[in-house]
Amino acid sequence: MTDVYEKTTHGIRIAVEPLFLADKSDESQSRYVWAYHVVIENQSSQTYQLLTRHWRITDGNGMVQEVKGDGVVGEQPVLIPGDSFEYTSGTPLSTPSGIMVGSYHFESETGDRLEAAVPAFSLDSPFERSRVH
Repeated sequence: MTDVYEKTTHGIRIAVEPLFLADKSDESQSRYVWAYHVVIENQSSQTYQLLTRHWRITDGNGMVQEVKGDGVVGEQPVLIPGDSFEYTSGTPLSTPSGIMVGSYHFESETGDRLEAAVPAFSLDSPFERSRVH
């Protein structure tokens, strides 16, 4: 059973479920790969469009990689109140564990900007003896 990490910011609920991909990983090559499934739900009373994302990915040695860009998986979904959007993406690390945290930036129909926090979540492989998060 995997963990689901959730956080709600200004009515935008983010839930993330990471999954270690053993078939894409190779311990002998120090390559460990995870998928993460994200659900973004608009629980507010306004319509928002997701514009950009920002990730901080930290490996088990403390090395940080930042990823910034437009939308998610090539999309900038518009979420009316009660709507949700789901996607799956992935990340490789050179260590058997790590942690990710981030944010999504939205804009409302009236031009208001909103930053919704993505909760920190663990990237734990079966090759790691202790959990990071």
